Amino acid sequence: MLFSRFKTHLPTPDEALEGRPERPFAVPDRHTVLGNPLLGPYPDGLEIADFGLGCFWGAERKFWQTKGVWTTLVGYQGGHTPHPTYEEVCSGHTGHTEAVRVVYDPAVIPYTALLKLFWESHDPTQGFRQGNDVGTQYRSAIYTHSPAQQQAAEASRDAYRTVLQNSGYADITTEILPADGTRPFYPAEGYHQQYLSSSKNPNGYCGIGGTGVSCPVGVAPAGD
Repeated sequence: MLFSRFKTHLPTPDEALEGRPERPFAVPDRHTVLGNPLLGPYPDGLEIADFGLGCFWGAERKFWQTKGVWTTLVGYQGGHTPHPTYEEVCSGHTGHTEAVRVVYDPAVIPYTALLKLFWESHDPTQGFRQGNDVGTQYRSAIYTHSPAQQQAAEASRDAYRTVLQNSGYADITTEILPADGTRPFYPAEGYHQQYLSSSKNPNGYCGIGGTGVSCPVGVAPAGD
């Protein structure tokens, strides 16, 4: 019963697992598909965007297939437990959601275009679930790295909320919060990185799916 409760209830800091001071596993040096470093350092001029949109396997593939994206990696974000494991996150006792970190060139693809891809690649109205995947780790989230990103994310949410509700959907439940020191990104285990690449699991499970409703953002570059 405790396990079930935490599948649909975010734990408080006191309820969360204790975690550990260091990552308990290794992370590959380079992206399986793009060939660039996963953890950096990243070239000057690139920017970082963090998104949670359900199971991170299919979500990551959406972004690495996008022109202007330099590297991607999956991890855990928005919770309380330092350096969690996949099993701990799936227990619901860490408070994290499965996230994708996108390192991109804003001269090639603006942040607003990434927001459009984010909104259209999942259903942001489902709370602690995404399709058949149920749990707090599947919640929709955007963690921003600048005031400009925060403003753009909120504006895109407000615009998409209107078209979704006009199409019969409920309100958006996506959390939009700064990716500051209280919401660090913890990279996931190596076997999760680029899980759906052709060299790993070309026929692997991907439960990600959008609403079919077009998001009215990301058409023109934003000066951020």
